[in-house]
Amino acid sequence: MSTLIMIDQPPYGAWTGREALDMAFSLAAFDQPASLLFSGAGVNWLRQGQEAGAIGQKSVEKNLSAAPIFGIEAILADRAACKTFGLDESSLIEGVTLVDVDAALLTDYHHTAFAG
Repeated sequence: MSTLIMIDQPPYGAWTGREALDMAFSLAAFDQPASLLFSGAGVNWLRQGQEAGAIGQKSVEKNLSAAPIFGIEAILADRAACKTFGLDESSLIEGVTLVDVDAALLTDYHHTAFAG
Protein backbone atom coordinates (compact mmCIF):
# COMPACT_ATOMS: atom_id res chain seq x y z
CA MET A 1 0.00 0.00 0.00
CA SER A 2 1.49 3.32 -1.01
CA THR A 3 0.84 6.66 0.65
CA LEU A 4 0.93 10.10 -0.91
CA ILE A 5 1.75 12.92 1.50
CA MET A 6 0.55 16.26 0.12
CA ILE A 7 2.19 19.48 1.34
CA ASP A 8 0.65 22.82 0.34
CA GLN A 9 2.20 24.98 3.05
CA PRO A 10 5.23 27.24 2.51
CA PRO A 11 8.46 25.84 3.92
CA TYR A 12 8.92 28.46 6.64
CA GLY A 13 6.61 30.06 9.19
CA ALA A 14 4.70 26.97 10.35
CA TRP A 15 5.62 23.42 11.31
CA THR A 16 2.83 21.65 9.42
CA GLY A 17 4.94 20.87 6.36
CA ARG A 18 7.92 19.66 8.39
CA GLU A 19 5.64 17.37 10.38
CA ALA A 20 4.29 15.94 7.12
CA LEU A 21 7.85 15.39 5.90
CA ASP A 22 8.66 13.57 9.16
CA MET A 23 5.57 11.40 8.66
CA ALA A 24 6.72 10.47 5.14
CA PHE A 25 10.22 9.65 6.39
CA SER A 26 8.78 7.52 9.19
CA LEU A 27 6.60 5.56 6.78
CA ALA A 28 9.49 4.96 4.42
CA ALA A 29 11.84 3.98 7.26
CA PHE A 30 9.41 1.18 8.13
CA ASP A 31 9.25 -0.02 4.52
CA GLN A 32 5.88 1.59 3.85
CA PRO A 33 5.98 3.09 0.35
CA ALA A 34 5.53 6.86 0.48
CA SER A 35 5.76 9.74 -1.98
CA LEU A 36 5.59 13.50 -1.49
CA LEU A 37 3.45 15.88 -3.53
CA PHE A 38 4.06 19.61 -3.20
CA SER A 39 1.27 21.91 -4.36
CA GLY A 40 0.19 25.51 -3.81
CA ALA A 41 2.75 27.48 -1.80
CA GLY A 42 4.30 24.14 -0.87
CA VAL A 43 6.22 24.05 -4.16
CA ASN A 44 8.56 26.60 -2.59
CA TRP A 45 10.03 23.73 -0.58
CA LEU A 46 11.58 22.60 -3.84
CA ARG A 47 13.32 25.86 -4.77
CA GLN A 48 17.11 25.57 -5.15
CA GLY A 49 19.49 27.70 -3.11
CA GLN A 50 17.30 28.60 -0.14
CA GLU A 51 18.88 30.82 2.51
CA ALA A 52 16.87 30.28 5.69
CA GLY A 53 19.55 31.39 8.13
CA ALA A 54 18.27 34.96 8.11
CA ILE A 55 15.03 33.78 9.72
CA GLY A 56 16.81 31.47 12.16
CA GLN A 57 15.86 28.19 10.48
CA LYS A 58 17.68 25.49 8.57
CA SER A 59 17.04 25.17 4.86
CA VAL A 60 14.42 22.57 4.00
CA GLU A 61 16.53 21.78 0.94
CA LYS A 62 18.82 19.77 3.23
CA ASN A 63 15.85 17.91 4.73
CA LEU A 64 14.59 16.96 1.29
CA SER A 65 18.01 15.76 0.17
CA ALA A 66 17.59 12.94 2.70
CA ALA A 67 14.42 11.65 1.03
CA PRO A 68 16.15 9.00 -1.10
CA ILE A 69 18.12 7.78 1.93
CA PHE A 70 14.87 7.21 3.83
CA GLY A 71 13.32 5.46 0.82
CA ILE A 72 10.84 8.08 -0.37
CA GLU A 73 9.64 6.76 -3.73
CA ALA A 74 9.00 10.10 -5.45
CA ILE A 75 9.07 13.85 -4.91
CA LEU A 76 6.34 15.37 -7.06
CA ALA A 77 5.55 19.01 -7.79
CA ASP A 78 2.28 20.39 -9.10
CA ARG A 79 3.16 21.85 -12.50
CA ALA A 80 0.51 24.61 -12.28
CA ALA A 81 1.65 25.72 -8.80
CA CYS A 82 5.27 25.83 -9.96
CA LYS A 83 4.26 28.12 -12.80
CA THR A 84 2.35 30.35 -10.36
CA PHE A 85 5.43 30.69 -8.14
CA GLY A 86 7.87 31.18 -11.04
CA LEU A 87 9.51 27.78 -10.78
CA ASP A 88 10.59 25.55 -13.63
CA GLU A 89 12.67 22.37 -13.81
CA SER A 90 15.93 24.33 -13.75
CA SER A 91 15.06 26.11 -10.50
CA LEU A 92 13.95 22.98 -8.60
CA ILE A 93 16.14 20.74 -6.47
CA GLU A 94 17.33 17.48 -7.99
CA GLY A 95 14.97 14.54 -8.18
CA VAL A 96 11.68 16.41 -8.51
CA THR A 97 9.10 15.28 -11.05
CA LEU A 98 6.58 17.81 -12.36
CA VAL A 99 3.04 16.41 -12.51
CA ASP A 100 -0.48 17.50 -13.27
CA VAL A 101 -2.53 16.98 -10.12
CA ASP A 102 -5.71 15.22 -11.12
CA ALA A 103 -7.83 12.21 -10.21
CA ALA A 104 -5.62 9.89 -12.27
CA LEU A 105 -2.57 10.79 -10.19
CA LEU A 106 -4.39 10.31 -6.91
CA THR A 107 -5.73 6.87 -7.88
CA ASP A 108 -2.13 5.61 -8.03
CA TYR A 109 -2.03 5.71 -4.21
CA HIS A 110 -3.89 3.69 -1.61
CA HIS A 111 -3.76 6.44 1.01
CA THR A 112 -3.50 10.20 0.78
CA ALA A 113 -2.57 12.44 3.70
CA PHE A 114 -2.94 16.19 3.42
CA ALA A 115 -0.74 18.51 5.48
CA GLY A 116 -2.31 21.88 5.40
